[in-house]
This record gives sequence, structure tokens and C-alpha cells, in this order.
Amino acid sequence: MSSLVEVVVPASREATRDRTVAIIGGGATGALLARALILRTDLDVVLIAPDRFPGRGVAYGAAQPWHILNARAGAMSICPDDPMHLVRWARLHGHAIEGTDFLPRALYGDYLADQLAEIVATSGGRLRHHVATATALRRDPDGYVVLTDAGPVRAEQVILAVGNPEQQRLPGVRATGPHFVADPWSAYPKPHPDEPVLLIGTGLTAVDVALSLTENGHRGPIEAISRHGLLPLAHPQLPPSSAHPDLILDGALTLRRLIRRVRAAIAGGADWVAVVDTLRHHADRLWAEFDDCDRQRFLRHVARFWDVHRHRMAPPVAARIAELQERGALSFTSGRLRSVEPDPRGGLLVEIEGRAARRFGAVISCTGPGSLPGSASPFLATLFRDGVLRPGPYGLGVDTDPDGRIRRGLWLAGPLRRGHTWETTAVPEIRAQVDRLVSALHTATVVR
Repeated sequence: MSSLVEVVVPASREATRDRTVAIIGGGATGALLARALILRTDLDVVLIAPDRFPGRGVAYGAAQPWHILNARAGAMSICPDDPMHLVRWARLHGHAIEGTDFLPRALYGDYLADQLAEIVATSGGRLRHHVATATALRRDPDGYVVLTDAGPVRAEQVILAVGNPEQQRLPGVRATGPHFVADPWSAYPKPHPDEPVLLIGTGLTAVDVALSLTENGHRGPIEAISRHGLLPLAHPQLPPSSAHPDLILDGALTLRRLIRRVRAAIAGGADWVAVVDTLRHHADRLWAEFDDCDRQRFLRHVARFWDVHRHRMAPPVAARIAELQERGALSFTSGRLRSVEPDPRGGLLVEIEGRAARRFGAVISCTGPGSLPGSASPFLATLFRDGVLRPGPYGLGVDTDPDGRIRRGLWLAGPLRRGHTWETTAVPEIRAQVDRLVSALHTATVVR
């Protein structure tokens, strides 16, 4: 399996700033962007990422063997017109899989990194990897200067592909140190195997953390808590046969009417998985057509229910979680966190509304990304502070136009587009973002 290495542009192929695009971020979005720009334009591309072998990002780079994709292999190809591309690649590398299978996330990271390495090898020096972390962005008359900890990169066009905001900050947390883990994907000390552990959040991140704890020998009880206490539902072993239930989604719909149609379709015998999957393909249009009141109602009352139906567990993951629940090793409960404080006896003292304070050996935040600009990374925080970026609708992401343009020469792709659109985190939606952005960027560089 090939690996991406830093490529030095030969002197005869030295990139000029007015033909250079800098991509900041080396995860899946950055890899898809780099590939599309090389295949569909004649521009030079610099990928700015600290990873020696980019393409995996946090989602796939930090994955353990028990972390499984929550989408079938047939939906995860990097080639929108070739859904079996991933399947063929996996078979070529010794994995007997079908398009309906759920692959390990680490294997998918290998796929992304391998495809990026292939583009590097065939780009004729047009794509190079600047192994560095971006620290600031400056505008000058000729374009942009990306300041990094390994020297500046000059480019006419810059694309931000930096992934999700940082974890949501929890109110009432007055604990620091090894017992409180703010970032579940960072390296953190293992809690004592017999101590109780509290997970804040009950979504897919909490599922992944619970699996990691138990697979690494944790024996103490694990409790996951959220406002609703809802855990993700499971994918069926095979896709539903009723792939296109008739929801009559033509024309503008209010949130209330949409919910009525969904309930009526399921009451009439439609498979709920097929209903949700159909809605997903219309989600961005429906979100755009909702007025502000409906969007606010959705965020307050519906979003969490949508998430547990839309972002489902792979069958083997769901089976393992059910087993942990059955033997009392893992529980999902509803409640509101009031405080987390150091316990003089060691560990943390946690107060949940309506319950007596309880001691935990560790508390791990699994809440998911926070709102902007408060949860911006240090790099993004400087861009907000300098007025380069503005928060998008409802603080869910960054303000852009429909093509992903922030301002002249500055673009954005990936999860930070949420707010203007709704579905922004899965590979099929990011593929569509990349396709539209690259077309618009190419036009902008040709028609000047």
C-alpha cells in the first residue's frame, strides 16, 4: 500500500502564486479537494497539514480496530460516478467485502491516504505536501500568505478544510487534569479499570469511547448521559427493499407538514430506514426552504431525533453495545449536567439535575462540536478575531456563499458549512461540496 510523502516541486515546475491553491487541512475533505483540483484543473496545489501521511484526519486517523464506518462501503467511494471504487480497492488489498458491508474506519483512512498518494505520484509535481500547522492567514495584493510553523506558503486561492469545531464547552465544569477529558480523540490517561466513568453525550462519539474503554480492559460501570438519553439506532443487516417511499416532497414544506408526512408514511407501512434515507437526499433543500422559525424549532425539538435515526451504528457495533447494556457495563440515561468538580478523595464529583452528587473516576466529554466562534480552533479564532470569517447561521459553521466562497480567493469545504446547509459531515455530501467548489474556483481562476 502506498503512502503519501512530501513532494518537492522541481525547479522546472516551480509553482507561481497566481496558479497556486493552498488547502489547509489534511483530512478526508482536504484529500478529496486535492484530488479534484489535480484531476479537473491545471492549478498547482499545496496541501498544508501536519500529518506525515495525510488523508485520514481525526475521523479515520485515530480509529481503533473496533471502530466501524457508520455507512456501507458502496456509499463511501471517493469517486461519485463509481460507487464500487472503494470495494475494488479493498479487494485488491486482500479484503473480501461487498458494497453492503461496513468497513473498519482505519481501513477507510488507508484508502483515502492511498488515493491521495496516487494523485501525488501522477501530478507531475503539481501537488506537494507542506508538513506544517497553519497559524495565521494574511491577505496581500497578490493573494494570500498562509503562516505556518514551518514557514509561509503563498497562494492566490486558499481553501479551509479544517474539519469540525472543537468540542462543545460544558457549563459547570470546574475540573482539569487527567480525570476530565475534554477531547475524546486526544491521548489521555486510561481511567482505573474498576472506576465508574461518565460520558457526557450519547451519540456516536460516546459509542466509540465506550467501545475503546471496554476493549482496553475497563471493568467499571460506564454511564453515558445527555438531555434526551437517546443513543443512535442501528443499521439493518441489509439495506431496506423499499428504497424510495413516496413522501411527496415536491414543493415547499413547513416542518410541521413534513413531520406529518413522515409519520403517515411509516404508519402506512414504509420502512423507517428507507424514509430517513430518502429524506437525507432532500435535507439541504428542505433546510433552505424552511423559514427561520422552522429552523429554530428543528434545532430545539427535532435535531437530536433526526441524528439518532440518520447517523446509525453499524450492525456489529450495535450488537456489542447491546451486549454491554445487557450485562450492566454500559447505560444510557437522560439528565442535565450541573457541575463537575474535583473530589478530595480522588476522581471527580458530578452533580446531575435531580440526582444526588456522585463520584466518578473519570468524565469524558463526548458532546460533539460546539458553536462558533466560541469553539473555534486557535487558527480559526484568529480569523474570526481579524474579521476574515463570520459565523454562519445559528453559530453552526462559517458564513459562505452556496459555492463555499468566504470572500475573493478564500473558500471553505467540509463540516463548517453547516448552517447554510444541514448535511455536511458525511462523504457523499462532502463530495458534492467539493464538486461545486472546484467548479466555481476553476471559473474564478480562468475568468479574471
